[in-house]
Amino acid sequence: TNRVSCLNMGFLTEGDTLRWEEAKKYADYIRKHGIEQFLSIWRNTKHRTNDALLWGDEVEYLLVRFDQDTHRIKLSLHGHEVIAELAKDENEQSPALWRPEYGRHMIEGTPGHPYGKSLWKDFREIEPNMRLRRDLISAAIDSRDRVVTLTNYPLMGVGDFTEPSTKPGGDVANSLFTSDDLIHPHHRFATLTRNIRLRKGSHVAINMPIFMDKNTKVPTYEKERAEGRNAQDGHIYMDSMAFGMGMCCLQTTFQACNIYEARHFYDQLAVMSPIMLAITAGSPILRGLLADTDVRWNIIAGSVDDRTPQELGKEPLKDQRFVIPKSRYDSISTYLSRDFTFRPEYNDYDLVIDPEVYKRLRDEGIDHLLAQHIAHLWIRDPLVIYSGKIEIDDEKYADHFENLQSTNWQTVRFKPPPPGSTIGWRVEFRPMEACITDFENAAFVAFTVLMTRVIASYDLNLYIPISKVDENMKRAHKRDAVNSEKFFFRKKITSADTPNTIKECVKYRGTDGDFADAFHPPTNPVEEEYEEMTINEIMNGKADGTFPGLIPLMTNYIDAVEMDVETRVLLQKYLQLIAQRASGKLMTTAAWIRKFVREHPTYKFDSVITEDIAYDLVEAAHKIATGAMDAPELLGGLNK
Repeated sequence: TNRVSCLNMGFLTEGDTLRWEEAKKYADYIRKHGIEQFLSIWRNTKHRTNDALLWGDEVEYLLVRFDQDTHRIKLSLHGHEVIAELAKDENEQSPALWRPEYGRHMIEGTPGHPYGKSLWKDFREIEPNMRLRRDLISAAIDSRDRVVTLTNYPLMGVGDFTEPSTKPGGDVANSLFTSDDLIHPHHRFATLTRNIRLRKGSHVAINMPIFMDKNTKVPTYEKERAEGRNAQDGHIYMDSMAFGMGMCCLQTTFQACNIYEARHFYDQLAVMSPIMLAITAGSPILRGLLADTDVRWNIIAGSVDDRTPQELGKEPLKDQRFVIPKSRYDSISTYLSRDFTFRPEYNDYDLVIDPEVYKRLRDEGIDHLLAQHIAHLWIRDPLVIYSGKIEIDDEKYADHFENLQSTNWQTVRFKPPPPGSTIGWRVEFRPMEACITDFENAAFVAFTVLMTRVIASYDLNLYIPISKVDENMKRAHKRDAVNSEKFFFRKKITSADTPNTIKECVKYRGTDGDFADAFHPPTNPVEEEYEEMTINEIMNGKADGTFPGLIPLMTNYIDAVEMDVETRVLLQKYLQLIAQRASGKLMTTAAWIRKFVREHPTYKFDSVITEDIAYDLVEAAHKIATGAMDAPELLGGLNK
């Protein structure tokens, strides 16, 4: 069946997994055959075209146990049981699909079928389907549990924070704060956790700056450092994968009409990633403390960073292959599209690639940009190897390709068709944080879908150098970045004033060879093409009319296409929400959480989230999501 259902954590399979000492013996084999599997897919599907624009969303949910008598909350570790219950009768008609996520407290839900078969009407399905998913979970859980869509549980790693009760530690993560019992029982997740730690040769270390309030005590970690842990004073120190992969997000996956369009969407959406991360910011509380950052990205990056001291450049390379500048979970490092608007100068990142993999791909006729993209992913080791699935048919299966592909977690992911499937070339958009309500989550999904339509219809060109996208990612982490930061963005993004609404499936740059000489790229310095803008300017346009703004472009697009009135009215509401978040009229989730904490009667202005504050905060989030409480600063009444 043609379902756009994507696993954030990658593919799951059955069988025994190998510990790192055993797994590393097979690393070269898995890499070599992973490339052969990719080549098989490429040969079979490179000319495939005219696939429908199908798309789907993925929402991750948290389960929380409320004890009203004691006014205490715990993270409810029953998500895996709930998933088993919800998924047991899954079939072709199921309105939702359920998949495991990293933590036992998490549930991942997607629509039962991809959207896009009736382009406009499907926009009206997003929010009701999200509401249905929330209702289905609510009906399947313990009466004391609640389902919320917060990016992060505020008391993760603080005291006795789970139900059932757990003790920190265990031989998988060996954490000072979280128990291995938090990890979903499917052995992929524990193997990933243990093998990252063993490969790295030390605990993962996440250090995020603490928010210094009037009475905040600077955290110090002499004892932890004496135990060999890389904890930094003045920071919120976290030491396990649960702190990162135990967070929730909102993702969308698009099927493009062919490989060329998928590569084009990949590049343009990569530029949008930091902007969408900042505007959906929702994680200002880490390990029970207010952080000086608002988003999750660097926390997850640190939680799965398996680089050794040699790969980090701290020791000379001896038995490792490369010095690697980024974590496995990071922003993209190279553009992919061969569209005529692409200039080689945009790929200004010093890309580390596996030269043998690059040569193998080039020898098979794969162009430079796609070959270096794959060869860059292949600098990593496979982390989860199943003992019974090492020798497989490279023409029929893609397990070894997916092994590396699915453990390179980047802001966007370029996804080839699965072997023998009717699914086409896809792009997964991964930066957005989970929002409190289905209305907000639906608005951001609709926005990203409209973004792909506007990219295609207006021939949108958002290119800026990769180094500037990386800088934007850094700025997106800042507290209240949506209002306080400026972001690098292209000055002239469209050449067309009216959208080409009946755009056929084009090959963009056309051939399977390298760049055609017929295209004469501009000779002006790249630096002249972009400038720093506020998110308000990027989204809503500049007051002097020199930059149109993405939302006005979307409004023009909606006006130009033949869309029914009901869908048009709904999309205008969604765009209004995002426009008002961008302008600062409405708060981000992170800003709302900070305000809630700092105005709580028991808050001592010491950056500490007490159990009372956490209870009231999560209860408020649940009430807002179910419509039992208004949040005008968040929603502006637009959800009515």
